Amino acid sequence: MAQGESAVTDPACKACRGTWPRADHFVADLGLSKVYLHDDQFFPGWTVVVLQRHAAELFQLAPTERFQLIEEVNRVAKTLSEIFQAKKINYELLGNQLPHIHWHLIPRLADDPAPLEPVWRVPHEPVRLSGTPLREQIDRLALALQQVR
Repeated sequence: MAQGESAVTDPACKACRGTWPRADHFVADLGLSKVYLHDDQFFPGWTVVVLQRHAAELFQLAPTERFQLIEEVNRVAKTLSEIFQAKKINYELLGNQLPHIHWHLIPRLADDPAPLEPVWRVPHEPVRLSGTPLREQIDRLALALQQVR
Protein backbone atom coordinates (compact mmCIF):
# COMPACT_ATOMS: atom_id res chain seq x y z
CA MET A 1 0.00 0.00 0.00
CA ALA A 2 1.43 3.42 -0.97
CA GLN A 3 1.81 6.34 1.40
CA GLY A 4 -1.42 8.24 1.80
CA GLU A 5 -3.58 5.26 0.83
CA SER A 6 -5.79 3.37 3.25
CA ALA A 7 -7.00 -0.22 3.33
CA VAL A 8 -10.51 -0.58 1.93
CA THR A 9 -12.77 -1.80 4.69
CA ASP A 10 -16.01 -0.19 3.51
CA PRO A 11 -16.19 0.27 -0.27
CA ALA A 12 -18.87 2.97 0.11
CA CYS A 13 -16.61 5.10 2.35
CA LYS A 14 -14.46 7.69 0.59
CA ALA A 15 -11.88 7.55 3.42
CA CYS A 16 -11.59 3.76 2.97
CA ARG A 17 -11.46 4.11 -0.83
CA GLY A 18 -8.63 6.62 -0.48
CA THR A 19 -10.44 9.43 -2.30
CA TRP A 20 -10.44 11.65 0.83
CA PRO A 21 -8.28 13.17 2.14
CA ARG A 22 -6.13 13.87 -0.89
CA ALA A 23 -3.14 11.53 -1.14
CA ASP A 24 -0.87 14.47 -2.06
CA HIS A 25 -1.69 16.01 1.35
CA PHE A 26 -0.36 12.96 3.24
CA VAL A 27 1.92 13.86 6.16
CA ALA A 28 2.57 10.73 8.25
CA ASP A 29 1.50 7.24 9.24
CA LEU A 30 1.24 7.09 13.03
CA GLY A 31 0.23 3.43 13.28
CA LEU A 32 -3.51 3.42 13.89
CA SER A 33 -4.10 6.65 11.99
CA LYS A 34 -2.73 8.69 9.12
CA VAL A 35 -2.20 12.45 9.12
CA TYR A 36 -3.07 14.80 6.26
CA LEU A 37 -2.89 18.53 5.76
CA HIS A 38 -6.45 19.75 5.18
CA ASP A 39 -7.25 21.16 1.71
CA ASP A 40 -8.20 24.55 3.16
CA GLN A 41 -5.36 26.33 4.95
CA PHE A 42 -7.28 29.55 5.69
CA PHE A 43 -6.65 28.45 9.28
CA PRO A 44 -2.93 27.64 8.98
CA GLY A 45 -2.04 24.14 10.08
CA TRP A 46 -5.55 22.67 9.79
CA THR A 47 -4.82 18.96 9.84
CA VAL A 48 -6.87 15.78 9.63
CA VAL A 49 -6.09 12.56 11.53
CA VAL A 50 -7.87 9.61 9.89
CA LEU A 51 -8.34 6.17 11.43
CA GLN A 52 -6.83 3.58 9.06
CA ARG A 53 -9.66 1.08 9.42
CA HIS A 54 -13.34 1.77 9.05
CA ALA A 55 -15.28 2.64 12.18
CA ALA A 56 -17.87 5.38 12.62
CA GLU A 57 -17.96 5.61 16.42
CA LEU A 58 -15.35 5.59 19.17
CA PHE A 59 -17.28 2.85 20.99
CA GLN A 60 -16.66 0.58 17.99
CA LEU A 61 -12.95 0.57 18.84
CA ALA A 62 -11.32 -1.73 21.36
CA PRO A 63 -10.20 0.13 24.49
CA THR A 64 -6.55 -0.22 23.43
CA GLU A 65 -7.38 1.28 20.01
CA ARG A 66 -9.20 4.21 21.61
CA PHE A 67 -6.24 4.87 23.85
CA GLN A 68 -3.76 4.66 20.96
CA LEU A 69 -5.91 6.87 18.73
CA ILE A 70 -6.20 9.55 21.41
CA GLU A 71 -2.43 9.41 21.93
CA GLU A 72 -1.90 9.86 18.18
CA VAL A 73 -4.36 12.78 18.06
CA ASN A 74 -2.59 14.28 21.08
CA ARG A 75 0.79 13.94 19.37
CA VAL A 76 -0.46 15.81 16.29
CA ALA A 77 -2.13 18.50 18.43
CA LYS A 78 1.04 19.05 20.45
CA THR A 79 3.07 19.28 17.24
CA LEU A 80 0.66 21.79 15.70
CA SER A 81 0.67 23.86 18.88
CA GLU A 82 4.45 24.04 18.87
CA ILE A 83 4.83 24.78 15.14
CA PHE A 84 2.13 27.46 14.97
CA GLN A 85 2.34 28.84 18.54
CA ALA A 86 -1.38 28.17 18.82
CA LYS A 87 -3.42 29.89 21.51
CA LYS A 88 -5.78 26.88 21.37
CA ILE A 89 -6.25 23.72 19.32
CA ASN A 90 -9.79 22.90 18.18
CA TYR A 91 -10.59 19.17 18.08
CA GLU A 92 -13.48 18.20 15.80
CA LEU A 93 -14.78 14.63 15.56
CA LEU A 94 -18.15 14.93 13.89
CA GLY A 95 -18.82 12.32 11.23
CA ASN A 96 -22.15 13.65 9.97
CA GLN A 97 -20.91 13.99 6.38
CA LEU A 98 -18.31 11.21 6.51
CA PRO A 99 -19.11 8.47 9.03
CA HIS A 100 -15.49 7.32 9.35
CA ILE A 101 -13.53 8.32 12.46
CA HIS A 102 -11.40 11.32 11.60
CA TRP A 103 -10.33 14.28 13.70
CA HIS A 104 -9.98 17.82 12.40
CA LEU A 105 -7.25 19.54 14.41
CA ILE A 106 -7.23 23.28 13.90
CA PRO A 107 -4.65 25.57 15.50
CA ARG A 108 -6.28 28.83 16.55
CA LEU A 109 -3.70 31.60 16.35
CA ALA A 110 -3.23 35.02 17.91
CA ASP A 111 -4.41 36.70 14.68
CA ASP A 112 -7.45 34.41 14.29
CA PRO A 113 -10.16 36.32 12.38
CA ALA A 114 -12.98 34.87 14.52
CA PRO A 115 -11.53 33.38 17.73
CA LEU A 116 -14.91 32.68 19.32
CA GLU A 117 -16.46 30.92 16.30
CA PRO A 118 -16.01 27.35 15.09
CA VAL A 119 -14.12 27.28 11.79
CA TRP A 120 -17.19 25.94 9.98
CA ARG A 121 -19.03 29.23 10.62
CA VAL A 122 -16.28 31.61 9.52
CA PRO A 123 -17.01 32.85 5.98
CA HIS A 124 -13.84 32.83 3.91
CA GLU A 125 -12.31 31.96 0.58
CA PRO A 126 -10.47 28.64 0.93
CA VAL A 127 -6.69 28.85 0.89
CA ARG A 128 -5.41 25.98 -1.26
CA LEU A 129 -1.71 25.23 -1.14
CA SER A 130 0.00 23.52 -4.04
CA GLY A 131 3.47 22.91 -5.37
CA THR A 132 6.36 24.07 -3.20
CA PRO A 133 4.28 25.77 -0.44
CA LEU A 134 2.23 22.57 0.02
CA ARG A 135 5.31 20.37 0.07
CA GLU A 136 7.09 22.68 2.53
CA GLN A 137 4.14 22.70 4.94
CA ILE A 138 3.81 18.90 4.78
CA ASP A 139 7.55 18.39 5.25
CA ARG A 140 7.61 20.83 8.18
CA LEU A 141 4.79 18.98 9.92
CA ALA A 142 6.21 15.52 9.15
CA LEU A 143 9.61 16.45 10.53
CA ALA A 144 8.12 17.97 13.68
CA LEU A 145 5.92 14.89 14.23
CA GLN A 146 9.05 12.72 14.27
CA GLN A 147 10.40 14.78 17.17
CA VAL A 148 7.24 14.94 19.32
CA ARG A 149 6.19 11.95 21.39
